[in-house]
Amino acid sequence: MELFSYARVDNAAAAVKQVAEHEHAKFLGGGTNLLDYMKLDVETPKHLVDINSLPLNQIEVTDSGVRIGALVRNTELAYHEAIRQKYPVLSEALLAGATPQIRNMATVGGNLLQRTRCTYFRDTCWSCNKRQPGSGCAALEGYNRSHAILGTSDKCIATHPSDMCVALCSLDAVVETLGPQGKRRIPLNEFYVAYGTDPAKENVLQGNELIVAVELPNAGVYAHSHYLKVRDRASFEFALVSVAAALEIHNGKIAGVRLALGGVATKPWRATEAETALVGQAASEAEYLKAANVALQNAKPQKHNGFKIELTRRAIVRTLTELTAPKV
Repeated sequence: MELFSYARVDNAAAAVKQVAEHEHAKFLGGGTNLLDYMKLDVETPKHLVDINSLPLNQIEVTDSGVRIGALVRNTELAYHEAIRQKYPVLSEALLAGATPQIRNMATVGGNLLQRTRCTYFRDTCWSCNKRQPGSGCAALEGYNRSHAILGTSDKCIATHPSDMCVALCSLDAVVETLGPQGKRRIPLNEFYVAYGTDPAKENVLQGNELIVAVELPNAGVYAHSHYLKVRDRASFEFALVSVAAALEIHNGKIAGVRLALGGVATKPWRATEAETALVGQAASEAEYLKAANVALQNAKPQKHNGFKIELTRRAIVRTLTELTAPKV
């Protein structure tokens, strides 16, 4: 770990100013991702701005939805009654992630900014365009079983690691930020960027822009939602495939649907074409399978992860089928 300076602030404007004034500065919240990568010399900030004293740890429920402060811990959010009742997919996704100890520290804002768990990114001995632009991508010719099949490029095939963000993607979440130019509201589905020629650029944030909250709209479809995570072990493991889905059914027909995928893409992946294919169709396994095929039509498997196509197809069908199954 390289030497760095440290400051603690008590208001958001001061935090933004601190980061703007220091080269290679980072905000520090729960630290569950950033500190890991600092120990590995993957992240090497020169200045850390501790934002844990900021008043960003509230969950506000209104008639229009829920506003979640960026410093709300994952555990608190997962067990909040409004989240469990109105957005069960989010509660389930949070409880599927990491361990209780990590969830007790990890923040909503930090979760949005998680960096990939690609082994070649984490090991500075390997070439990685995300870590060092222009150096190459060792994963392309390496062992790429856990890597992405959607949204990849010839520069990077790393998967986005978050469970929470996949659920938020299906909930039409909006990210509120504060920067030197003031506040911004960014739909989550526009927050992350395609890797293209610059895999190091993962989102639309400016370098000194602070996430202050996430807002969830209020809609009936979200209450009937589910998160499925398929992984190699039952705890403390990242997804091979995950599915966040919400369904609204009227008279046996699908009136509304949200579908997002994790573990298979370079960002939380909203399957909008599959959603379009489902609306107006019968709520049946046959239609779910057709939609799954639509969601995967542009998948590009690598040498070791071709199994993810069939695994994702089955996970989509299973998740939607479970949402349709009669309650017992």
